[in-house]
Amino acid sequence: MNEHNGGLTVGVDLGGTKIAAGAVDPGGEVVSRVRIPTPHDPDRIAEAIAEAVQRVRRGWDDVRAVGVGAAGYVDADRSTVRFAPNLGWHDKAIRDIVQAATGLPVVVENDANAAAWGEFIHGAGAGHDDMLMVMAGTGLGGGIVSRGRLFRGQFGMAGEIGHYRAVPDGLPCPCGQHGCMEQYASGAAHTRRAREMAAADPARAAVVLALGDGTPSGLEGHHVAKAALSGDPFSLDVFAQSGRWLGQVLADLASVLDPSVLVIGGGLGDTGELIRRPAEISYRRALGGGEHRVHAEVRTATVGSDAGLVGAANLARLHELLSSPAASL
Repeated sequence: MNEHNGGLTVGVDLGGTKIAAGAVDPGGEVVSRVRIPTPHDPDRIAEAIAEAVQRVRRGWDDVRAVGVGAAGYVDADRSTVRFAPNLGWHDKAIRDIVQAATGLPVVVENDANAAAWGEFIHGAGAGHDDMLMVMAGTGLGGGIVSRGRLFRGQFGMAGEIGHYRAVPDGLPCPCGQHGCMEQYASGAAHTRRAREMAAADPARAAVVLALGDGTPSGLEGHHVAKAALSGDPFSLDVFAQSGRWLGQVLADLASVLDPSVLVIGGGLGDTGELIRRPAEISYRRALGGGEHRVHAEVRTATVGSDAGLVGAANLARLHELLSSPAASL
């Protein structure tokens, strides 16, 4: 059986459609991975997580712990998912279920927090003590690292940046409020914006429309990115508008948290300079204090789609080390 210097921990990135699990070494390298569909039955998801963990640890004798990143509200003890609407969970004791099935220590974390931690330890946040990461994907999530520690708040639910209300009486949000920043600065908002702008001026959007089915409703984010990379003025304007909103997010949060680095992740982060540059320009303009403020560096994520499972695995490693008898000596 294989062993790895320093031992392995398993990270699980749990989404609404897939469960990605990987055995991760201390340096952040994923040495074994599996991907399985997320069951439609909420009562079977925890069992599927345990199955993925067991499959990914086969052939390795030194797997020490498991970290699960889940899209939802996780309690302060990192044991229970209080509410995960996309998974159909209410007060689900994931830690106990997965521990019983695998025999390994388990820590549960919000998926955006886990991804932020992965970028802090092994990616764009490395070398900094204070980092803010914005996950601009289907929704708008985030993670906060302060003085080298993941900031979770009193009840474990800090970092839900997509649901501060940016526009009074603005667009409706699935959370039940109106005007949440998620409706303006997420990857989904970026795609919706492209479709609305194309519908308003199809002649100007001809280049990007030709990449899809020719209709505004057929536009997808990757079409806009491809056209923007070719220099299409319409698509670059879409990125400018999305960057303006995302830069406002960064400025608002930097005014409160004062991080040394700002990291953009998620689908928009994957577009690199297309989103980073307009977001940085907007952030610098919107940050109060003008030239008297020190501006944080704005980066895009570098760990990419593995950030969630790599971060969850590292949090499990830290939890396992802190829980060991040696830690109390």
